[in-house]
Amino acid sequence: MLVWWVVAGTAATIGYYLLPREGLASNLVYNTIGFCSALMIVAGVRRYRPRRPAMWYLFAAGQTFAVIGDLVWSYYVYVLHEEPYPSFADVWYLAAYPPLVLGLLQFVRSRTRSDMETLVDAGMVAAGLGLVFWIFVLQPTAATTSASMLEKVISTAYPAADAVLLALLTRMFIGAGARTPSAKLLGTGALLLFAADVAFSVVSLHSGGDGYELSAGWLLSYVFWGAAALHPSMAAEGPPASAAEAGIGRGPVALATACAVLAPAMLFVPQAGASLAGRFAIATVGIVLCVLAFVRTRGLVRKVQRKTSQLEHLATHDDLTGSANRRHFEDRLCQVTAHHCAHVVYLALTGFKSVNDELGRQVGDEVLGHLVARIRGAAPAGALVARMGGDEFALLLTGHSTEAAERVAARLAGTMGEPILAGSNELLVGAGIGIGDSEGATSSAEVLRRAETAMYAAKGTGEPYRRWSPALDEQAGEQARLGAEIRAALDGDQFRVVYQPIVTAPAGRMAGVEALVRWEHPERGPISPAYFIPVAERNGLIVELGAWVLRTACEQMVRWRDDTMATAPGYLSVNVSARQLARPGFPQTVADILTTTGLPPTHLTVEVTETAVFDGGHAVQALHQLRALGVRIALDDFGTGHSSLRLLRTVPVDTLKVDKSFIDDITGAGEHRVIAEALIHVCEGLGLTAVAEGVETAEQAEVLHRIGYRLLQGYHFGRPVAAADLDLLPSQPAITA
Repeated sequence: MLVWWVVAGTAATIGYYLLPREGLASNLVYNTIGFCSALMIVAGVRRYRPRRPAMWYLFAAGQTFAVIGDLVWSYYVYVLHEEPYPSFADVWYLAAYPPLVLGLLQFVRSRTRSDMETLVDAGMVAAGLGLVFWIFVLQPTAATTSASMLEKVISTAYPAADAVLLALLTRMFIGAGARTPSAKLLGTGALLLFAADVAFSVVSLHSGGDGYELSAGWLLSYVFWGAAALHPSMAAEGPPASAAEAGIGRGPVALATACAVLAPAMLFVPQAGASLAGRFAIATVGIVLCVLAFVRTRGLVRKVQRKTSQLEHLATHDDLTGSANRRHFEDRLCQVTAHHCAHVVYLALTGFKSVNDELGRQVGDEVLGHLVARIRGAAPAGALVARMGGDEFALLLTGHSTEAAERVAARLAGTMGEPILAGSNELLVGAGIGIGDSEGATSSAEVLRRAETAMYAAKGTGEPYRRWSPALDEQAGEQARLGAEIRAALDGDQFRVVYQPIVTAPAGRMAGVEALVRWEHPERGPISPAYFIPVAERNGLIVELGAWVLRTACEQMVRWRDDTMATAPGYLSVNVSARQLARPGFPQTVADILTTTGLPPTHLTVEVTETAVFDGGHAVQALHQLRALGVRIALDDFGTGHSSLRLLRTVPVDTLKVDKSFIDDITGAGEHRVIAEALIHVCEGLGLTAVAEGVETAEQAEVLHRIGYRLLQGYHFGRPVAAADLDLLPSQPAITA
């Protein structure tokens, strides 16, 4: 309908000029276009149902009043053969302006941004153009001496209404708002109406013409107003976010600047300054423009200051949590440590990665928001809370004692132990907390390093929090040296693989072996795995060490199978660390070793701990890929984690290795025996194989056999030995029930 209306309206406008001038046919065409414009506005409202239809009905009413005025004037001309001025037609013409002005006012208020900058710019443009309008139109019209008072009032009313229309148009085009096609069409129609009215006033004043050539302006304004209502965007409400935040463009600023110089420029026009009223108008508008320019400048200064403050806040604070960022924290720490004693409480979350991986970033961000609120609640007044990284936070305490810092850390540890409700999920996220002080520190960076070192120590030992001491640095230095020696040991073949038997019950036959790594240091002698394995885990060398153990053990297993030794194990079990599982190419590494050595996948069991797969994600995917190769999966140290049973639903498990802590007191009637019995029932129900670890006595073996265990491992059956010594182990007697 929109296209048809524009085409028909434009064609009718052209046809108006092709018909005889001042004929009845041309007059009917003129009135028909105006009447149809009002109908199109009503049709657009009925079709698109805007939230504020009143302003569109006001536009339609204004159009209707103007058409009635045309009809009354036609009655005078074609029926009464008169052309009186003023006449009853002027009543309808003037009545058209109030609804048009009210409609435009509502439109401007709903579609443009009402900020001080745009209001001032619009005011400067309206004042400058209004001065020109006054000098060349309003003042000469009012100064006409030959006209009657009524004629002067009506002649002045038309340009006065146009002046109001000018102010609204200025606000519409200067203000940043919803530049929808409907708004542009409506503004163009109003601008054509204003231009035609002003041109008619000037022509009537200076040449006495009838304005026939200007009829195109009024007719096209009808067409554009109807088109604005028929466009689908007429139902749009309010300025979009981008417009609401946008600054003033170059065009409006240039226009406002140009209008600001109109007042002094009018002094060079003889007609403008010839009268006292003209000079008074120029002076008044000049003062108004100076005041508006001052307000505009002050607004720009405030805007720059506000933007500067916002940029400074963005540069020193975290977007997600609103707390200080690492840069701000380090700057403040540097200032504080130069004059005061300071403590840094450093906090790193544990288990947060699994929240992001399993529940999504949105839930993770919500969890961080809750945690930051808890940290702020536990922090004393005046403490600076900062987000140092993805899941790391720090508190800066100025002038507090070490005991006070420890109390803050204790409160943090307590609040971190409470569940968090994020969405529909109740989550538990732990934290490692470290305390560092500035006593004896040579720099602020040293204070922060101390707190981080203590935090890592707390995470390693499972303590609620840890305070830094020189012993931690010595331990860290020792671990760093040990890490370098592990690198040298890998290159120098200082590691060896030993094997511990896994036997069947009750026969005592060797069913399999577990491959374990040992380090024979050339200077220190044997180094316990409990000492060097955690270091290798932290520096990443466990990946290379684990691959070497796997390859060496698989090669040995193949040799056993080729030698057909009577006591040869039926399968090989190899421990795999969390770091190895996290490597994307680990399943392919296992596949390559099996292919190279020729060991069938069914003879290999990969042992993983509960902590290695607790976070899920890539580690569990890697186990599924290994399972697809035919490799069996064993869950080591089962029962020591806090979500063991949940893992049985998510991890592809074939074997459960019951932890030694449940075996030590198995001969009694306590809770350990109850748990061991429950675990064997779980394995039987799920079709899993159970292996009892840490069996050290015959009594333990007998009890385990009675409650259902058929695979046992421990010193009672043999300590880990080299491959050459495995067949020298004494055969085990049958276990009596």
